Amino acid sequence: MQIFRFRKANAVAALLWLLPATGAVFAQNRPAAGETAVSAEIVFQSGKWEEVVSEAKKSGKYIFVDAYTTWCAPCKLLKSTTFRDKNAAVFFNKNFINYQLDMEKGEGVALAEKWDVSAYPSLLFFTPGGELVLKQIGYIDGPKLNEVGKQALKKRS
Repeated sequence: MQIFRFRKANAVAALLWLLPATGAVFAQNRPAAGETAVSAEIVFQSGKWEEVVSEAKKSGKYIFVDAYTTWCAPCKLLKSTTFRDKNAAVFFNKNFINYQLDMEKGEGVALAEKWDVSAYPSLLFFTPGGELVLKQIGYIDGPKLNEVGKQALKKRS
């Protein structure tokens, strides 16, 4: 019985010893004062399409549009997995103005017609001036999204 208590005491002591060390490791992963954290997911802008185009013109960045519907299962999968892929997030947040639009609500209805979007999800890529250069239909994973994004950046309208 004493051996069990001795081992249990040693285990508790080891855990107490490790906790501060683990905390130090976690603290090293936090951004230092004045630094910004890298987002673990693609950050999408809100607002109207014209505002997004205006921002893209000012920044010179291409625009990535996630054209979705609320009932679309692959759209939900994109949101829960692909858009949370760390490599995709870093690439898209750096190189694009990212914009999500429900194609069955508000200005999405008119833009779906203008852009000829009838299948979901549709991933659309535009020049900074708002000209469509590439359309990808259907679910894709993070690495494939990066490939398509790189293709879009090479295209000019």
